[in-house]
Amino acid sequence: MRSRACTVEQLSRTELARRLGLSQGSLTRLAKPLIESGLLAEASETVGPARARQGRPSQPLGVVADACSFLGFKITGDMVHGVVTTLRSEVLGRLGRPLTTRDPGAVAALLAEMAVALAGGHPAPAGVGIGVGGLVRGRAVVAESPFRGWRDVPLAALVQERTGLPVVVENDVAALVEAETWFGAGRGLDRFAVLTIGAGLGYGLVLGGGRVPFAEDGHGFGRHWIIGPGGPLTADGARGSAVSMLTIPGVEYQVRAATGRDTTYEEILAGAAAGEPMASPVVGEAARALGTLVAQIADFALPQRILLAGEGVGLMDVAGNTVHDAIRAHRHPLADPVDLETKVSDFHDWARGAAVPAIQVLVPGEGPV
Repeated sequence: MRSRACTVEQLSRTELARRLGLSQGSLTRLAKPLIESGLLAEASETVGPARARQGRPSQPLGVVADACSFLGFKITGDMVHGVVTTLRSEVLGRLGRPLTTRDPGAVAALLAEMAVALAGGHPAPAGVGIGVGGLVRGRAVVAESPFRGWRDVPLAALVQERTGLPVVVENDVAALVEAETWFGAGRGLDRFAVLTIGAGLGYGLVLGGGRVPFAEDGHGFGRHWIIGPGGPLTADGARGSAVSMLTIPGVEYQVRAATGRDTTYEEILAGAAAGEPMASPVVGEAARALGTLVAQIADFALPQRILLAGEGVGLMDVAGNTVHDAIRAHRHPLADPVDLETKVSDFHDWARGAAVPAIQVLVPGEGPV
């Protein structure tokens, strides 16, 4: 394994203590094991002239972002997407492999093979994070995953046996929310919400800087959140539900029902942009539904920012004005504008998100670094 120069971002101990709300003594006690593990580094004193201070010099501290690496995997119905990241969740490499089996042991073996390939040429991995669509128990067991057909699969143990590395398993949306809270759009915010659009809908809420767990995690958010009672009925979700109106399968289902043809989501968006009579009404209805849902989240959760993410947020490129019109229509006229950020995510972004719970669990002491 080739060596790499360490990337160290420095802050004075006084500034670190101020930002974290700690005393100098508490900071020293917390920093010691991190310095010993190589995750923090002390630098020579550079803050102010030495003659201007009295007492013991205070050495600045910095995170050694590439002291070790972390592996993140996103498992879909037919693919595994993997990344290797630094301690600060910066992606160093990525890899995708087709998935042709549902057998948990075979999936774990594929993950182990990908781990070896991803780790080559990078700092030794400290752990593995795995994101799965479904219900995860104890960050270790996939209690239920409809995409995989799994129930009570001890995925963390299966992968750890084959890699020799600590493994953290998390619901994929929950992991993405954690990643955006620590390293992305929600960093430094007290109240933050994430809404994902893709094969399904995902939702996450952060209060007080921490993600709020809720019972619907992994059970298919939005199937019973009714946006338009007279809206479409699809195979997945109640009539007029957020799932029926907004997900990629829901939009494709509506166009197929109207035309009798299979049309991809990208083709539907392109058709709507060109004013095609079959695609435009479906996309317009989806945009109004999205604006209504965002307004309701803003009204009830009061987030400082809402992030739209996932493979389906290309809707904003085609019908963003309609979305914003619907948001305004469902908000009080004197309400502050919704801080809405859009991030088109591919599956490697989901894999990066999966690595973050591993960083949270395996790095001594929790908190953004």
